Amino acid sequence: MWACKKLNFDLAYAGKVRKLQRNQLVEWRRDAYKNAKIYKERTKKYHDDCINNRTFVEGQQVLLFNASLRLFPRKLKSRWSGPFRIKTIFLHGAVELTTEDGNNAFKVNGQRIKPYYGGDVDRCMETIDLGKHD
Repeated sequence: MWACKKLNFDLAYAGKVRKLQRNQLVEWRRDAYKNAKIYKERTKKYHDDCINNRTFVEGQQVLLFNASLRLFPRKLKSRWSGPFRIKTIFLHGAVELTTEDGNNAFKVNGQRIKPYYGGDVDRCMETIDLGKHD
């Protein structure tokens, strides 16, 4: 008899321990689910707080993000081109832009534009010679 108890062959006791372990496992799963839900809610709130809410109106001047600038890789060249003027705003974020003279009109995704507040877009370039001077 002592060998059965020593080797944990007591079936009634082993059944109670197994039920206790199963209940603990269920509680751990429930806690993990709650913690995952809390983590997802906090991450979503942080992400939503970081999004800039941009509203555009027709006639506003904007700059367009030029993603196809990889053909001419220049580190200091700006990827923003423009300014353009908003002609129409469509549902779901599409925007129709025109050039300053109003001739060319084209549609772009509203996420590719940002407001233009004035100033010189094409900044004048100044070159400095860093070579040796005799």
